[in-house]
Amino acid sequence: MPTFPAPAYPAIRMRRTRASAWSRALHAEHRLSPADFIWPLFITAGKQTQEPIASLPGVSRWSVDLAVARAKDAASAGIPCLALFPNTEADRRSDDGAEALNPDNLMCQAIRAIKDAVPDIGLLTDVALDPYTVHGQDGLLDEAGYVVNDATVDVLIGQSLNQAAAGADIIAPSDMMDGRIGAIREALEAEGHANVQIMAYAAKYASAFYGPFRDAVGSRGLLKGDKKNYQMDPANGAEALREVALDLAEGADSVMVKPGLPYLDIVARVKDAFDVPVFAYQVSGEYAMIEAAAAVGAGDRDALILETLTAFKRAGCTGVLTYHAMDAARLLNG
Repeated sequence: MPTFPAPAYPAIRMRRTRASAWSRALHAEHRLSPADFIWPLFITAGKQTQEPIASLPGVSRWSVDLAVARAKDAASAGIPCLALFPNTEADRRSDDGAEALNPDNLMCQAIRAIKDAVPDIGLLTDVALDPYTVHGQDGLLDEAGYVVNDATVDVLIGQSLNQAAAGADIIAPSDMMDGRIGAIREALEAEGHANVQIMAYAAKYASAFYGPFRDAVGSRGLLKGDKKNYQMDPANGAEALREVALDLAEGADSVMVKPGLPYLDIVARVKDAFDVPVFAYQVSGEYAMIEAAAAVGAGDRDALILETLTAFKRAGCTGVLTYHAMDAARLLNG
């Protein structure tokens, strides 16, 4: 830290630079832009289908054709990237999540359609088996119900290659299996996908903030047990640095901390330790809390949105995955 002269009032008045709007703007240390946002979209089957999600007011599942329209909206607003999550139909879910390998699954349909219509927007695709399994876990289970690591990684490799072949720009493994980043990177290189990025969910916590997301992808009622044997303990911080170090060594281009606001200390520690692109996911429970607070008059919705997103930037985020992306872009674009 630099050393400053001893404060001397009134020669030094900290309020001087806050006295007018132009000065506050001039001295702002961090600025938000629509280019800071990745907008998560939920994909569902059908055509001209919009399915509002009750626990995520203002968020819907979209059929592929309407997801294309949302992609056009995002591009017009200056949002550079979308994150896609499928709500797989019940009859396409299985113990082994085989639908993840189907080249015509909802994810791949959406990738191709959006890339055809809006080729310059980035597409980040989730790699994990929970949207495809009947048990709601992110991987394959043994007879005792334990999520097995290496056999799951083999399926994740196939899922990643499936999405890359469809046109995904960023593969984002959210499963938290050990060793999957290196295995996926090796497979992508071998199959000619050298420019496909990997954004590792490097520090993903076993959080209570994911409930509405599970509604959105249809896994809430399916989940047997919990995910604590592979997602991180919320009590741990140093462990996140080890996870990040491993994923970077295995070939991740960027890393993610999830959830967001309750873990800004982890974002800051990761940025300070590694100085690499760090993203955070402002998850469904965080979004729902802001909406609930605004609905009862506990805070101004627009101000809550921009203040929380600014906090991510201040903590060191390169960008934020947020369901408020379009709202924030409209506010920032005036």
